[in-house]
Amino acid sequence: MTTNALNFIADLKQNNNTEWMHANKNRYEVYKKDYHHFVSAVLLELKQLDQSLAPLEVKHCTFRINRDIRFSKDKTPYKTHISVWMSTNRAIKNAPGYYLHLDDDESFLAGGMYCPEPNDLKKVRKEIAFFHEDIDKILADKLFLKEFKSLSQNDILKRPPKDFDPNHPAVELLKLKSFTASKQVFKNDCLKENFAKEVAQKLIVLKPLIAFLNRALETDN
Repeated sequence: MTTNALNFIADLKQNNNTEWMHANKNRYEVYKKDYHHFVSAVLLELKQLDQSLAPLEVKHCTFRINRDIRFSKDKTPYKTHISVWMSTNRAIKNAPGYYLHLDDDESFLAGGMYCPEPNDLKKVRKEIAFFHEDIDKILADKLFLKEFKSLSQNDILKRPPKDFDPNHPAVELLKLKSFTASKQVFKNDCLKENFAKEVAQKLIVLKPLIAFLNRALETDN
């Protein structure tokens, strides 16, 4: 990433309207090239560590700068963060994958499965119920504990889900509605020459978790 790209995003945050964007169209085009180059660098590094990502291209991992404001109270038209999403299971909404988010307010690396659809959530819970030793091993791995500590507890049921044993040894995992882990980074770190490599080396720690989640999705109800 470049300083010019970060400056563009910062300026857009202060001038989030179509008039400003139209007046700065040339700056946006430069930013877009920088963004795609940055995504390419991250994807290249991670592909070397996770061969399942081989089919992915830059266009599969980027986001449009326009916000979907149809059902949002916030009507600002443009996104003011930089993000990268890498998942080979693109046919499934909210599929397992790797994620990078850069913003003034919060910057982080993450991976796993965020808010899966009801049928997919049920599949993941069944996989955990039958093979909880597998995910326990993943979450107890030294590298996972060092980099990510645990799965996020931000999206969790107060009670065990219906049709699952409330005394199950993995009941706390079964109560989760998302299966993600994240690690804070600093936005300006993306200016470092080796940032893409550092990102890949940390994200790859989440490969076993993502593989477990994808395995769950392959099962029949």
